[in-house]
Amino acid sequence: MSESVSLPALGESVTEGTVTRWLKNVGDRVEVDEPLLEVSTDKVDTEIPSPVAGVIEAILVQEDETVEVGTALVTIGDGSGAAAAAPAAPEAAAPVAEAAPAAPAEPVAPAAPVAEPVVQAPAAPVAEPVAPAAPVAPAAPVAEPVAPAAPVAPAAPVAEPVAPAAPVAPAAPVAPAAPAAPAAPVAEPVAPAAPAAPSAPTGGSHAGPAGYVTPIVRKLANEQGVDLASVTGTGVGGRIRKQDVISANAAPAASAEAAPARQELEVSPLRGTTVPMTRLRKVVAERAVVSMTSTAQLTTVVEVDVTRVARLRDKVKGDFLAKTGNKLSFLPFFAMAAAEALRAYPIINSTVDGDSIVYPAQENMSIAVDTERGLLTPVIRDSAELDIAGLAAQIADLAERTRNNQLKPDELSGGTFTLTNTGSRGALFDTPVVFLPQSAILGTGTVVKRPVVVSTDGADAIAVRSMVYLALSYDHRIIDGADAARFLTAVKQRLEEGAFEADLGI
Repeated sequence: MSESVSLPALGESVTEGTVTRWLKNVGDRVEVDEPLLEVSTDKVDTEIPSPVAGVIEAILVQEDETVEVGTALVTIGDGSGAAAAAPAAPEAAAPVAEAAPAAPAEPVAPAAPVAEPVVQAPAAPVAEPVAPAAPVAPAAPVAEPVAPAAPVAPAAPVAEPVAPAAPVAPAAPVAPAAPAAPAAPVAEPVAPAAPAAPSAPTGGSHAGPAGYVTPIVRKLANEQGVDLASVTGTGVGGRIRKQDVISANAAPAASAEAAPARQELEVSPLRGTTVPMTRLRKVVAERAVVSMTSTAQLTTVVEVDVTRVARLRDKVKGDFLAKTGNKLSFLPFFAMAAAEALRAYPIINSTVDGDSIVYPAQENMSIAVDTERGLLTPVIRDSAELDIAGLAAQIADLAERTRNNQLKPDELSGGTFTLTNTGSRGALFDTPVVFLPQSAILGTGTVVKRPVVVSTDGADAIAVRSMVYLALSYDHRIIDGADAARFLTAVKQRLEEGAFEADLGI
């Protein structure tokens, strides 16, 4: 019995989605919750899992097509629908079994019947899709009927799996004509079965040009310097997972002992090409232009000495990781200082509604997350109520799920203020863009040690201090420069005091 899988509701305000990539083909078997396809919406790119187990019988929406919520995307059944194109051969074809499927009337037909089941047979998950006849039957004897071309002991099972592979009923009249002649064409399809031996280890396959690797896995491999061609995938169908990359990076490499050569920048294959914008990129582009043309934006920057925070972080980060499971970065400290300042200066947290200014009751902080699909900003609800451990946990969780396409669309809405860590890639500071309906965004630069003039007991001295730039972009329609300065001063004082011991939450 077949069942249709429809585009599910992806959020209150999401009414349609674009199919960006099918992860399965017709004839493939899927399990419950196994990803079927990737869908892009105005807010997020996400994977749609299969609600049922079975065999894909028909793909109803092609890649790059945009459909509304509730539209049927794919039909999944028990395999009978996908295999309908290959009816059982009549008994008269049994004598031709030894001659293989070369019996069809057309001379070129011998290869066709063997190749057909590759797409439609229910044995698609078998690890040896390279052998043409392997998918004919889901049972283990598949490998035996294909390998021997001569009538050896396995010839008996050949009659059963190969006979269904000859869907052309008119094969009967041809059989008596030349039973031996078709044997030559059979040798040709069987010959490729020999190279199937190297393919046997495909319990984990290497990512070649045709292998699909998700953007997050590819990015992780680039960050950790792992060559995907050398990674053995342990996912479904040999798909490379994040854990495979992590394991490959942890494995000792013989070349690691050698002196590292100068790392060459990889030449992008996009040079000299023209590609269409993704749906997400179109949305970001439109919102950026609207925000810049509808508001009066400017940026104020302050320099902050975070030496005390750095010392506290170095002191407790080991214990923090052991107790919470999360690494302790500077970002939770910046988030806490900003959330506290937003309570004192709510104009920074406000929004414009016509001729009115709306002051939200909570500080819902959007966290900018860089992904290969573009910039996304999941929201930490009521951020001012969280301690350092709570902020670190939510930042880590939201960032991870954002990069893995596991966010719910509602987790990207409702933000009242944004925090973006522009220093994660080494930038000293930036002038971030405020996205409507918010009125301000705080950019944190990279923390660097520099010689700084400090005063101790009335005497000036030069000391090495951990310094950072904080840049606040804001909408001058409702926020004045003095408002921005007061907010930044409050954040600066909180960070320079560095008294976060009681707020660690461990």
